[in-house]
Parts: sequence; C-alpha cells; structure tokens
Amino acid sequence: MILGLDTCLSSCSVAVLDGARVVASAREVMARGHQERLAPMARDVMVEAGLAFDRLDRIAVTVGPGSFTGLRVGIAFAKGLALALDKPTVGIGTLEALAAEASGLVFPAIDARRGQLYLQACEDGRALMAPDALTAEVAAARIAELSQGRPFTLVGSGAALLTDLAPSATVIEAQGADARHVARLAQARTPGPLKPLYLRAPDAKLPAQAPA
Repeated sequence: MILGLDTCLSSCSVAVLDGARVVASAREVMARGHQERLAPMARDVMVEAGLAFDRLDRIAVTVGPGSFTGLRVGIAFAKGLALALDKPTVGIGTLEALAAEASGLVFPAIDARRGQLYLQACEDGRALMAPDALTAEVAAARIAELSQGRPFTLVGSGAALLTDLAPSATVIEAQGADARHVARLAQARTPGPLKPLYLRAPDAKLPAQAPA
C-alpha cells in the first residue's frame, strides 16, 4: 500500500495504490498554497480509500527538479508522516514521473524560467539521460540527437518552449506530476532518505551585508 505525493510544480496531487490498483486519488492545479492544501488532501484521499494512515507500507514523493518551495513542502510532509508512522520513504524524480504520462520515447520538460528548462529523456520507463538544466536550443539539439528521427512525446510545462524547435512532437501539457505515477514508480524502488534534486541555484539571494 503506497501513498504517492507531488507538490513540485503547479499542482498538488495525492494517490493511494494497492499494488497496481488505484484505491483513491485527487489532484488540483495551483500555483501557490501547496503547504496549506497537501495535508487536507492526503487526509481526504485516505478517507475516500477507507484506510487509516498506519495501513500504508511506504510513502513516495517527487523530489525535484521543480519549485524550490513546492518540492520542499512535499518532502517535509512525507518525512514527517513517515517518521510518525515509522514507514519507509521513496523519492521519485519529477521528470521521471512526468515521463510516465506516455509510452515510447518521451522527453519530459519543465519551464525553469531564466531562459532554461529542465529536461530528461526516457524510453518505456528507462532513462536515456540524466535530468539537466538547458536552454531551449541546446535541449532541442539533445532531443534531435537522441530521437534520430523517431517519433517522440514532449510532456510538461517546458514543452511549449520546444514546439517550434520540434514541430513533429506529440505534446502533453501537464501542470505537475500525477501522484498515481509517483506511487507506481515507487513500487520497484528501494526506500531511502529523501533528498531534494536541485539542478541550479535558487533565484532568491541573501541580502548583502553592510560593510563593517
């Protein structure tokens, strides 16, 4: 029995899976407010599933890349819940979870702002490249190199930055990862400590100190 969570991007998603069967799930698009919404959503999903939290076997959560605030909300909640229940945790990459939206050759892409996007390449669940922060032009070149003329799918908020450079691609818009995919991917993973995946430094800077 696995609880899947995602708060890394512009949605909040929770799902409970019993093996391959989705017992209950919920998903809401939101640019902000993940911290306030996640716990009530998890409670409601567990109520819908007719399960107490102590029935869970493990807790899975996306660990990035994504919003610095959002991914830390999900990780903190998963850690706290796992500690309270004495259950193991599994971290799933956001791009990998997005790639699960399609079969075949998939390039999950997240708009990272500042002229960059986060990109990964997957084929039928197997990673062909590690997640990376790239400009759209470099990403398009990487896609052309890996696809070699084969059909492929772009998934995620960064797809819009690539459609002009890859006009033949199938595009799936996604505001965030689906917690059902997060839970499914976690079934075959070895549990371990949750560590956020950052591909670049945060936009926020510490204020400069006045000279002594």
